[in-house]
Amino acid sequence: MTGKKSRLIIIAVIVLLIAAFFIFDLGRFLTLDYLKSQQAAFDSYYTEHTTRTLAIYLAIYILVTALSLPGATVMTLAGGAMFGFWTALLVVSFASSIGATLAFIVSRFLLRDWVQNRFGDKLGAINAGVEREGAFYLFSLRLVPLFPFFVINLVMGLTPMKVRTFYWVSQVGMLAGTAVYVNAGTQLGRIESAAGILSPGIIISFVILGLFPLFAKKVMEIVKARQVMARHPKPEHFDYNLVVLGAGSAGLVTSYIAAAVKAKVALIEKHRMGGDCLNTGCVPSKALIRSAKMISYARRAGEFGLRKMEAEFNFAEVMERVQSVIARIEPHDSVKRYRELGVDCIEGEARVTSPYSVEVNGRTLTTRAIVVATGAAPYIPPIKGIEQVDYLTSDTLWELREKPEKLLIIGGGPIGCEMAQAFARLGCEVTQVEMRPRIMGREDADAADFIRQRFEDEGIRVLTEHVAREVRVEEGRQALLCDHRDNKVEIEFDRLLIAVGRRPNATGFGLEELGVRLTGRGNIEVDPFLRTNIPTIFCAGDVAGPYQFTHTAGHQAWYAAVNALFGDFKKFKTDYRVIPWCTFTDPEVARVGLNEREARQQDIAFEVTRYDLDDLDRAIADSEDHGWVKILTRKGSDKILGVTIVGTHAGDLLAEYVLAMKHGLGLNKILGTIHIYPTMAEANKMAAGVWKKAHAPEKLLHWIEKFHRRRRGKGSAADPAEPGREN
Repeated sequence: MTGKKSRLIIIAVIVLLIAAFFIFDLGRFLTLDYLKSQQAAFDSYYTEHTTRTLAIYLAIYILVTALSLPGATVMTLAGGAMFGFWTALLVVSFASSIGATLAFIVSRFLLRDWVQNRFGDKLGAINAGVEREGAFYLFSLRLVPLFPFFVINLVMGLTPMKVRTFYWVSQVGMLAGTAVYVNAGTQLGRIESAAGILSPGIIISFVILGLFPLFAKKVMEIVKARQVMARHPKPEHFDYNLVVLGAGSAGLVTSYIAAAVKAKVALIEKHRMGGDCLNTGCVPSKALIRSAKMISYARRAGEFGLRKMEAEFNFAEVMERVQSVIARIEPHDSVKRYRELGVDCIEGEARVTSPYSVEVNGRTLTTRAIVVATGAAPYIPPIKGIEQVDYLTSDTLWELREKPEKLLIIGGGPIGCEMAQAFARLGCEVTQVEMRPRIMGREDADAADFIRQRFEDEGIRVLTEHVAREVRVEEGRQALLCDHRDNKVEIEFDRLLIAVGRRPNATGFGLEELGVRLTGRGNIEVDPFLRTNIPTIFCAGDVAGPYQFTHTAGHQAWYAAVNALFGDFKKFKTDYRVIPWCTFTDPEVARVGLNEREARQQDIAFEVTRYDLDDLDRAIADSEDHGWVKILTRKGSDKILGVTIVGTHAGDLLAEYVLAMKHGLGLNKILGTIHIYPTMAEANKMAAGVWKKAHAPEKLLHWIEKFHRRRRGKGSAADPAEPGREN
């Protein structure tokens, strides 16, 4: 008989058996109610025909498991009730393992060749992992099932795992869980009345049933940790409690916290203290934006009742001011300050050589834990010919001293947008290229479209749906070729700024040799406690993701430091519930929580409240009466789901909503809070008032109106005529 015919016969038999199970409703015999109603008859038959009963039970259990039919759990409980703990444990343990192995073999015989032939190129890593550590993975799934057991049986059949390995691991791995269920079954079998449900035995059994997965998960964590660490001898003593790699926001805060709780900590930085935020990111960009805004105010003189105002400037001097701002803030992040705090600051290139050691400047530091806070670097897209030009990034931009005449910016995210507006205000001819349908793709369309219109009004050429393909340099002329729908577009430039995002600095310093796992996006893979798959190595900041903000790096640093130092006693899951951010264009765009697009994608019922800033007294007085506050609330409630603010100082205004969302305060609380008049912050109270007006209790107000009318008395001169009646 050919393999194909054998497969068809097996499939036909399986289909017939499964069909019979459902057609004849055989599942009704595998319910607790039915088995309980027949318990007396089962007990009598079992007493007279012990061996036969066990054999029939064994065969049915194997069949149910092999066909992946529902009912195995009920049969396990019933086995405990009918046969007692030890007999049921022995029979169920073998029956479940045999049935699972049969399902494994059938899956392998029917599907493995087809799956491997079709997807073999994508399954190489999985196959290699199964061959290397498949027994351990299977044991983990058996002990703490991430998927139903029948799924595990079928999926494992598609892998190279040996049948005997699958059987013995299943036999051992399912034993503890089987014992818990069988024990619960013995207690269920003793229930004679409703009062029996509250007996100590049944209560204890179900407590064990509930706690077992948690206990098993903890055991597996310990086993996995020991398996990973077994290859690395633990030092008898340590130089440090914590070694931190990277002195950006995450590394600085981690070190600060560790020193504050009197841990001995070393901070290693290969370049400059303060990291990207101080030297090439937040600080210099905001300094430049401020200078550019002053120039824009001069051009808006007429809005402020001034006939004429000119801002004379030298581009190089503006860029030097940026450096002076960095220099003034630098002491906050300096080696001197951190040494005074108790941190050993080491300048050099670090390499992680084991879960307990870091090498720097030829010296090996032993440590109980390591926090990797190595940040990220600008991502350079694979554009043909890009290497021909001296392109700029957010790292190198600040070296400019000669103003570009034609600046081309690739990227419509926060960095690209902020720099496009700043350089345009400094007198550059700016073209911004974005491959997606709009700039600021994370924000709602109304905010993105508003900023685009502002950009175009200021002379910025914004080209969306333009895909950069090639850089050409011919006779000193530099140009970017883009695809725009079905057309080719050529854009000439003097200087090119690449601002399409940042890639994590996750490799090149020893982690890959230790087997630290990365995500598909290139971040270091961490659990909710910011711990890598090596228990002594933690991460924080851009290298960990999922956000690339200075404030989230500092937020993660607390969890990384505390979990690294005290995780053996108490661990804290990183709280990502309320993450705000702001793009510092003019006007600013700030957001926390969901926007409309995300709420729809998640199928969340919501209401939108919008307050336009052209109604706000302070905004009018400042001639900044543009933008809005948009609040998403849960339908029928004042609970805040998300807020987007477009306007002057939007990032500052957002803080009130961040606090409210963090601590569960609704719009009614904001409405009941005094806000200083006249300030921009009043916009938050005004927005809450708009929501309240839309949710006013109309029926109650109608009755209150009648109450007041009656108190004024009939025929009151101030009482307006009601419709249909004369005064």
